[in-house]
Amino acid sequence: MDLFNAVHEQMDAVRLPLVAVTVTAARRPNTPLVAILHWHGFRRASPLVLPGIDIPPRSVPGSAIQLTHAWHCVEAVDEALLDAAWQLGAWDLERVERRGCNVVGASAGEALACRQAFGDYEGASADEALIDGAPDRAELMQLAADAGYLRWLFRPVKGGVWRQLDEPDDTLGPDGGREPPCPVLPIPPTPRQRPARGRTVYRLGAVRRILLP
Repeated sequence: MDLFNAVHEQMDAVRLPLVAVTVTAARRPNTPLVAILHWHGFRRASPLVLPGIDIPPRSVPGSAIQLTHAWHCVEAVDEALLDAAWQLGAWDLERVERRGCNVVGASAGEALACRQAFGDYEGASADEALIDGAPDRAELMQLAADAGYLRWLFRPVKGGVWRQLDEPDDTLGPDGGREPPCPVLPIPPTPRQRPARGRTVYRLGAVRRILLP
C-alpha cells in the first residue's frame, strides 16, 4: 500500500497546499480504504461574470481516493500511514477507533462522525465538498456503520500549508519532508471485545535543541 506516492500524484495534479490527509477503513480486513486529501485554496463559485456583482469564492473540494491494496491487520495500515506521514513531514499521526453507529444507544453525533469520515458532508452538494475518486465509498460507509471503523489523520508539512508556520521540528529536511524509513513502529488497536473508542497518537516530529524566547 503506497499512500505516499498516491498523495504525491494528487499534489502534482492539483498544485495546491494540503491542510490534512484522512484515511478511513471499515473494521473488516481487506476492504478498500478511503483517503481524502483536504486542500487549502478557493475557486469562483460560478464561471459567470456579471457586471457589478461580486461572486464570492468557495473552498476547493477535497479529493477522495480509493485504496484497494489488501491488508490483513490494522498494523499493516498503520505502517503505510506512518510511512506517508513521515515522508510528508507530519508532526504526528492520529488513529481513532469507532464503533458502528447502527447500534442501540448510538448518538446522532456518532452517525455524523461516521458520514464525515467517509466524506459525506451533510448540507453540501457532492461537487462542492468532494471530488469523488472512491466508487465504493457509500457501500464502505454502510459497512462501517454496522461493523465500526478506523480513521487516520495527519497534517503534511511537505507540500502542505503548515510549512508556512515554520514550527520547530529538527527531524525535517529543507523541503519539509523526511527520508524513509519511518522509525516509529505500529501499535495494535483496541481488542474487539472492548468498546471500539480508542485513540492512538504516533509522535513523529521532535525538537532536539533548547528554544529561547
